[in-house]
Amino acid sequence: MLLRNRHGEESRREMHSKVLEVENDGDKTLIVFDSPRDVKGTALLSFTHKDRPDDQWLYLPALKRVKRIASRNKSGPFMGSEFAYEDIGSQEVEKYTYRYLRDETLDDLPMFVIERYPVDRYSGYRRQVAWIDQQEYRPFRVDYYDRKDQLLKTLTYKGYQQYLGQYWRPREMFMQNHQTGKSTLLSWTEYRFRGGLEARDFTRNALKRAR
Repeated sequence: MLLRNRHGEESRREMHSKVLEVENDGDKTLIVFDSPRDVKGTALLSFTHKDRPDDQWLYLPALKRVKRIASRNKSGPFMGSEFAYEDIGSQEVEKYTYRYLRDETLDDLPMFVIERYPVDRYSGYRRQVAWIDQQEYRPFRVDYYDRKDQLLKTLTYKGYQQYLGQYWRPREMFMQNHQTGKSTLLSWTEYRFRGGLEARDFTRNALKRAR
C-alpha cells in the first residue's frame, strides 16, 4: 500500500490478506498489516453480505482490543488510505441497483459503462459509474460520487492475470481522490488459491491472533 499526499510525499505499508468465498453470501476477508512498526499487527476482519450491511472489526494491537466498525462509519478512510471501509471486501451484485449508460472502449477493450446506486443508506456515495469489460466482466475503472453528487474518487485496475484458468485478479488498484489530491496504490503479489481456509480462520479470536 503506497500512500501519497497532495505534495507528492509517500509512505509505504505492507500487508497480507486471506479471503474465503461463502456460498449464498459475501466473502470473508482478513487483512493484516506487516509493516511499518507503528501499524504492524493491525488487522481488519470483514464479513461481506448480499442483503444487509457488512460486518467489520478492526484489531488494534497497541490497545489489545477489537473495535467494531459501525455501519454509519464505513464511509471513513481505511487506515488513512483513500479506500473507505465500504470499499474493502467483495462487491456483491445485490449491494446496488443499476442503470446501463453506454458501450465504450477503454484500454483497447469494449466496455459496458453502468451506473450503480448503493442500497445501504449509510454509504458515503450517491452513485458510482463503472467500466466493466464485456468479455470477462472485470472492472477496469470506477468513478465514485459523494453524497452531494460531486466526483470524489476514481479507482483504476491494471495488470489483470488469470489464475488456474478461471480467477482474474489485478496487479494494481489505484485510487485517486480528486477533492484532496491524495492517492493510494495497492500492488498485489503472490496470489494463491485453494489454500484450505475455513470459517474458523475468520473469527474475532482469529483476528486477535493474526500475524
